[in-house]
Amino acid sequence: MTNFARAFSIISLTIALGGCASLGPGNLIRDRFDYSKAISDSWKTQLLMNLVNLRYADPPVFLDVASVISQYQLDSVANLALTFAMTNAQSAGGALTYSDRPTITYNLLSGDKFARSLMKPIPPASIMSLIEAGWPAELVLRLTVHSINGIQNRYAGALRGQAGDPRFYQVIEALGRIQRSGAVGIRVQSKNEGDGAALMVFARKTSESVEADRRLIRETLGLNPKAAEFSLSFGVVPRNDREIAILSRSMLDILAELSGNIEVPEVYVAEKRTFPTREEDVFEGRKVQPLMRILSGRKKPADAFVMVRNRAYWYWIDDRDFISKRVFGIIMFLFTLTEKPEKEGIPIVTIPTR
Repeated sequence: MTNFARAFSIISLTIALGGCASLGPGNLIRDRFDYSKAISDSWKTQLLMNLVNLRYADPPVFLDVASVISQYQLDSVANLALTFAMTNAQSAGGALTYSDRPTITYNLLSGDKFARSLMKPIPPASIMSLIEAGWPAELVLRLTVHSINGIQNRYAGALRGQAGDPRFYQVIEALGRIQRSGAVGIRVQSKNEGDGAALMVFARKTSESVEADRRLIRETLGLNPKAAEFSLSFGVVPRNDREIAILSRSMLDILAELSGNIEVPEVYVAEKRTFPTREEDVFEGRKVQPLMRILSGRKKPADAFVMVRNRAYWYWIDDRDFISKRVFGIIMFLFTLTEKPEKEGIPIVTIPTR
């Protein structure tokens, strides 16, 4: 190939690359899933970091990814110089540059509306909707409820930690068995104001084992032995024997409960940086498994579902701990239901990345 032909080929290739079809469609699939995974991973890490911070009495801070704007640019430059003189010189050159400039905007979740939504107890109707959707009753009630008809759940928070009443475990395990048998239904009725009312309905024809669980629930909660439908309300004490009073937790209560179960380093407990991890409750001769097990250690974990570094230690959830991962997923889902602050007046951080 002559020098002229080679030069012409270089220029043609440069122009062709510079005149390709739009870069956007070609990057859509890659970018959509890459950003989706990155945002998901960042939310998981942020949630775990806030759980750890709460354990050391640091206030939680949340940043929401408001927008991701990615700009692509492809520039090409070609030049050709031919000199037909004594030297018969020929020269060709080309340049191709590609740039990707994503810009990410964050919103600081703060303000009165967001704070109140964190401290607002979860409505009983929403709790029952989770159970009706298939989430295990034992798991949902242990996570979201302080008490049922005055019977106390365990609480691992710093200020008022307490062991759970054995009757609470009896009730939620019985309800879980009834749920798996399909002999209980939840009906949520909307109201003009408020969050709606829920009704728990027992099937009329069931097996003997389910009947035994129904009797246990009625007797333990002081319910009418002949009634098949019970209304659910927010509170400590029911108004009558056809009502179940649920004192539910707020999102802040749930975060405090889970942070209280973190297996913190003993040296930090000895130095009074945090409080000791409370012993698990014992029910029917066995220890009740914690809702979420968050481990700690100086070495970076090799197989973690999510991990963060705080002070001199790593904190993580083991990827083989399915129960802890499932609870973590419920918490992330509940956060999506939390009321976000209005856009006006919110600190916004926009970061161009290179």
